[in-house]
Amino acid sequence: MSPTTQAFLAALIGAVVAGGAVLGWHVSERQQAAAAPQDEPTLPTGIATVLSVLRSSALVVNDDDEVVKASAPALAFGIVRDHRLMSAELSDLVQQVRRDGQIRETELTMPRPSGPPRMVTARVAPLSSRLVLALVEDRTRERRVEAVRRDFVANVSHELKTPVGAIKLLAEAVADASGDPEAVERFAHRMLTESDRLSRLVQQIIELSRLQGDEPLEAPAVVDIDDVIKRSVDITVMDAANKNISVVTGGTPGLTVFGNEEQVSAAITNLVANAVAYSGDDSTVLVSTKPNDDMVDISVVDQGIGIPHDELDRIFERFYRIDPARHRSTGGTGLGLSIVKHVAATHGGDVRVWSLEGQGSTFTLSLPRTKQEEFTS
Repeated sequence: MSPTTQAFLAALIGAVVAGGAVLGWHVSERQQAAAAPQDEPTLPTGIATVLSVLRSSALVVNDDDEVVKASAPALAFGIVRDHRLMSAELSDLVQQVRRDGQIRETELTMPRPSGPPRMVTARVAPLSSRLVLALVEDRTRERRVEAVRRDFVANVSHELKTPVGAIKLLAEAVADASGDPEAVERFAHRMLTESDRLSRLVQQIIELSRLQGDEPLEAPAVVDIDDVIKRSVDITVMDAANKNISVVTGGTPGLTVFGNEEQVSAAITNLVANAVAYSGDDSTVLVSTKPNDDMVDISVVDQGIGIPHDELDRIFERFYRIDPARHRSTGGTGLGLSIVKHVAATHGGDVRVWSLEGQGSTFTLSLPRTKQEEFTS
C-alpha cells in the first residue's frame, strides 16, 4: 500500500471516529435534557403582587393543573388545597381555557362541608401558554337576597289582592242592595274593615322595606321607653276594649334606649297589637320593662292561643302564618313580627319568644340601654 493511500485511510478513520464522538455527545446531551425536570413557568411581572392584595379569590394554575399562586381569600374560601383545585367544575373550565385560549365566565355551585352550597361566578383567562388565571367571586348572599326579593314581591302581590278584591265585591254588593238600607250599612262596614286592613298592610310594607335597607340609624337619639309604651297602648286601646281585654303596664320606670323612636314605637306597637289580636275575650295583656345588664328588656305577655313549638323558629318570617284562617279573622298582615325582628337587629338588640299552646306567649324585645350619663349630657 502506497504511503498516499495509507495517509488517506488514516484521515478517513480519524474523521469517522471524530464524527462518532460528536454524535455521541449530542445524543447524550439530548437524553440528559429529556431526563432533567422542566423549569417552572414564570409568573408575569406584577401578578404575584396583585394576587397578594386582592380581596376576591384569585389563583394561577400551570399546565399540570397545579396551583402555583393563590390569593389569601382563595385559600380561606377552600378553593385550593395542597396546590390543587377542589372544584371539578372549575378545573374543567381551566382546562378548556388552556386548550383554546378563550376567556370564559360562568356561574358555579360549590359545595361545602357544612351549610348550603356557595353560588360563585368564575372568570378564567390565559396568562401564557402554560399559565391560566381564575377569578372567583362569592355571589351566595346576592342570590339569596334576589330570591328573598322575588318571594317578597310575590307575597305582597298576593296579600294585596285579597283586600282589594274584597272591596271590589263589597262595592258591587252595595250597588245591588241600594234598596236595602240594612244591607248597605252591613256591606259598608265590611268595606271599612277591608280598607283599614289594606292601609295597615301598605304601611307595614313601607316600614319593612325601609328597615331592610341595612342602613345605619339616622340621627339616633335617647328614646324614653315609658312614653313609647304609653303611645303603643293608646293605639291598641279600642281593639282591646272591643274584646274586654285589660292592657296592664309595669316594671322598672325611667328606662331609655339609644335609637330611632319611630322604629322602637313600631316594634312595641306590633307586639302589643299581636297580643291583643290573639288573646281571648276578658283576658289580660301585660307590658313590662326591666334592665338586663347593658340592655333593656320590654316584655309583652298574653293569655292567647299560643304558638306550636315546631313553628317558633318561623314566626318572624315575612307573611308566615301559623293559622291563615285566624289571621284573616283578626286582620293580621303577617308582617308585624318581621318588623319587630328588623328593628331589633338595626338597634343591635334581639327579640325572643316563649310560648305554650293554649296558655299564651311572651315576646321580649331587648335593646341597648342608654347610660345615665348619656341621658343627662
